[in-house]
Amino acid sequence: MSQLETPLFDALLKHRNRHPIQFHIPGHKKGQGMDPAFREFVGDNVLSIDLINIAPLDDLHSPKGAIKAAQELAAQAFGADHTFFSVQGTSGAIMAMIMSVVGPGDKILVPRNVHKSTMSAIILSGAIPIFIYPEVDEEYGITHGISAESVEKAINTYPDAKALLVINPTYYGFAADLKRIVDIAHSANIPVIVDEAHGIHLKFHDALPISAMEAGADMAATSVHKLGGSLTQSSVLNVREGLVSVNRVQSVLSMLTTTSTSYPLLASLDCARRQLAVHGHELIDNTIRLAKEARKRIKKIPHLKVAGRERLHSSATYDMDPTKLLISVKDLGITGHQAEEWLRQNANIEVELSDLYNILCIITFGDTKKEVNLLVNALQRMSQAFDSEACIKETEVNVPDIPALAMTPRDAFYSSTEVIPFKDSAGYICAEFIMVYPPGIPIFIPGEVITEENIRYIQMNIEAGLPVQGPEDASLNTIRVIKERKPIY
Repeated sequence: MSQLETPLFDALLKHRNRHPIQFHIPGHKKGQGMDPAFREFVGDNVLSIDLINIAPLDDLHSPKGAIKAAQELAAQAFGADHTFFSVQGTSGAIMAMIMSVVGPGDKILVPRNVHKSTMSAIILSGAIPIFIYPEVDEEYGITHGISAESVEKAINTYPDAKALLVINPTYYGFAADLKRIVDIAHSANIPVIVDEAHGIHLKFHDALPISAMEAGADMAATSVHKLGGSLTQSSVLNVREGLVSVNRVQSVLSMLTTTSTSYPLLASLDCARRQLAVHGHELIDNTIRLAKEARKRIKKIPHLKVAGRERLHSSATYDMDPTKLLISVKDLGITGHQAEEWLRQNANIEVELSDLYNILCIITFGDTKKEVNLLVNALQRMSQAFDSEACIKETEVNVPDIPALAMTPRDAFYSSTEVIPFKDSAGYICAEFIMVYPPGIPIFIPGEVITEENIRYIQMNIEAGLPVQGPEDASLNTIRVIKERKPIY
């Protein structure tokens, strides 16, 4: 097969052009039974391929035809032995990845700043997380990846670990020395699974960090929709044979995936793969040029800073994706949240994220010089608008201690619980998640013993105006804990 082909998309078009009479779901029947206003807005083309897994279109749960061919082409393009399409987003792929390699009581090495899908998978699998602290960037107030040295120390301390999870690249675009990390883990016969949500484009340009498959990782959950041109919620799970069972990955992925898979999502993956494989280098090359020009211009704006390769100084910050623009606004005397709101209200610009000190803007091959000019001009106007408030401000990034894990997250999640005042909760076992941004590291997960020190840490951050995420009571006047009260050591 050629990378110019799109076997699944072609099969859908061929089926549509036959105009079959449909006595099957979806009930809108090519849009005929749909609300007219929505049908007119969406268009008949996409509705005509919103179908189900009938024989001519293959079945994602047991692919033998067009989907199988599309996944094989994707594996070739991404440098994997096998590629599975996901309509559950990268979150679903991450969960399948983890549940394929660990089970009840198994230890898994994970960064402390993991995505919530990782902790969901750990709860469902019954595994025991062994946390590795990520590197903290004091200048920008963010967390990076984990270092090769910390991985080596963790493996030496827990040689019975069943897997290592790495976030690479991070949300902010920084990449660790992944090849070295993989080699360290493989020397101990430990598979490496990668949350590569922000790395679908890495394989297609040598100016970008190394991809997970190129680094020799065993699995990588990768968002095609984030930076690769497919529809939102469509991702891939790339697998390398050896330390993981491909058949088990297929089984677990099928357990977690809806049987009503979306063919528009699957078709968008097929076509996005073709675009990346055939035109990816050219498109990414232009994207990098746009981002570099934007970075150069933003650096000249008073009171703003934009992170570049000068932030690379360790095995945790070994490389970076230049298409991510991490812009510090703290010296303007405002928070990242205020900057996000100003840009929305005054320039009709939406950013990817904001935190206490920064905003993050992503440049993709969907952007042109026009959009970049609008962003830079808006940032210049924002700098002028807050010029009178500008001052040199130090970031304050305090990293809390990791509490003792008294029971597995799964046991804690399913235990009997009660709600008590947060200020009186020291010594109890937490039954929910608590995270504070920045730097985005969980303070408590289910099963950890609440400490007086971390209660003070959380209260300090609340007083500083940082958003608390996770607990049922967002004000954190109360917290849910394990009903058995004091843990037994």
